[in-house]
Amino acid sequence: MAKKSLVTRNENRKKLTILHRVKRQKIIAICKDESASFEDRLAAQIQLSQMPRDGSRVRVRNRCALSGRPRGNLRKFGLSRIAVRELASWGQIPGLIKSSW
Repeated sequence: MAKKSLVTRNENRKKLTILHRVKRQKIIAICKDESASFEDRLAAQIQLSQMPRDGSRVRVRNRCALSGRPRGNLRKFGLSRIAVRELASWGQIPGLIKSSW
């Protein structure tokens, strides 16, 4: 079980990412536009650096929805490998059967 503070911090990052997504995309597009003037691109880079860091998409960590475990996550389920194995053996995930031979 992950610390609650880490899970809530990650949730806050997800909210900030959604909140600042459009503005960040516009600024990044200006930064990458080679036809724009140097001053405009520099101003866009400064504007981007003044935005909150946690608003960036790369700072969000994939975590297990049940335990908050940050490693070994399966994107398809949003769960860690351990949680998927337990739920599969109990028959809680439709269409997924734990193999044994």
